[in-house]
Amino acid sequence: MHKTNSCASCHADLKPEHPDDNLAARPVDCRRCHEQAAADYTVSSHGRAFASGVREAPTCNDCHSGEHSIQSLNHGSSSKLSAEICSRCHASERINTRYQMPADRVKTFFESYHGLVSQSGSTVAANCASCHGYHKILPSSDVNSTIHPAHLVETCGKCHPGASQNFAASKIHVDNAAAKSGPDLGNQVNWWVRRIYLALIFTVVGALALHNLLAWLHSAMAARRARGATVQRMSRGHRIQHFILLSSFVLLALTGFALKYPDTWPAWMFANEDVRRWLHRGAGVVLIGLGCYHLFYIFVSHEGRRLVKDFWPHWQDLRDIITNVCYLTGRSRERAKFGRFGYPEKLEYWAVAWGIIIMGVTGLMIWFKLQVTEFVPRWVVDVAVTVHYYEAILACLAIVVWHFYHVIFAPDVYPMNWSWWDGKVSQRWQEEEHPLEQLPETKAKSPVDYEDI
Repeated sequence: MHKTNSCASCHADLKPEHPDDNLAARPVDCRRCHEQAAADYTVSSHGRAFASGVREAPTCNDCHSGEHSIQSLNHGSSSKLSAEICSRCHASERINTRYQMPADRVKTFFESYHGLVSQSGSTVAANCASCHGYHKILPSSDVNSTIHPAHLVETCGKCHPGASQNFAASKIHVDNAAAKSGPDLGNQVNWWVRRIYLALIFTVVGALALHNLLAWLHSAMAARRARGATVQRMSRGHRIQHFILLSSFVLLALTGFALKYPDTWPAWMFANEDVRRWLHRGAGVVLIGLGCYHLFYIFVSHEGRRLVKDFWPHWQDLRDIITNVCYLTGRSRERAKFGRFGYPEKLEYWAVAWGIIIMGVTGLMIWFKLQVTEFVPRWVVDVAVTVHYYEAILACLAIVVWHFYHVIFAPDVYPMNWSWWDGKVSQRWQEEEHPLEQLPETKAKSPVDYEDI
């Protein structure tokens, strides 16, 4: 905070003209105390623009945070100075377009070494002011500018003692889109090297990935054929429900996190925000519809009622958890024995039921916020957004950590449990994992029954 003695230190007169005069409402003149800074600003690009009547031209208050909360910028972080001060104008599409200024200066700075280091928390990395100055900011065409070719060695030498003319010729703001046709040979070479490497990476890594994918598929199918005798684990109806759940969940995760993290790869998969939004809503409707169908299914069908009965939690599940913890930590030689479903499957089933309810309700509240806020305060919708986001993170992490382990990465099922595809598991796996399940019929079957797929 800049220290001043009173309102009169900054405002026009030391004394009010009459008792009711408001000193704080009088114009501020920074030149009284900051003569050199004011003189530098007057001849700068900003000062000349302001003097010519450009309303958006920054003044002292714009960079130093206002009249009554003046901030010193000497000790601010490099990232904060560039992102919160200079970016206010130079990252503004409206201002850049109106005054024909380059639109990518902030973006290209943060892509440079200086910008990347400043974002990691460095307090000594160069920021915009380190090269361009602060009060006396001039265009590079001005011989008095710190970034004029005649002064670049001196400017770079402040942080890089011994900098040469070749060193100072390095570009900070590299426009990759215009580099190919630009006059600078270095930028042109850099553009072609960048394109060659991108093509090389795509070709080499793509070929390696394709090779390993084919190898994995070959091994997976060989493991599937080698299951020997099989038993039916999932009916066709269960597999269809599972596939719809899987598809809608993946699409919801991709489209949801694409909104929250627009600079990450999920966001690049969608053409624009309208496509992303309606795909997300459509997948949400499908998931809610699946939940409603499953509820109808478990009430009206014998198979559904039996499914819920077998998934219903019991005290034995808690005892099984304790037994398995003792087994996994070496305190017991006996592992828990499960019926049709053990606690791993039960935890997943009820977690999915809980997730569909929570995500469905909060998602509809966010979608129809105008209608919802006619009956509840707006903060209720804000809370729904928070719940929706963190429930999505919880669900995705639970799927990766818990479900993927049991159906993909567990050594006894790797490369995967194929029951999601054909409903069958090996008889050996069934006897080891669910020895207490009473099967209606257990007989050897061919390793693959294609009519059942």
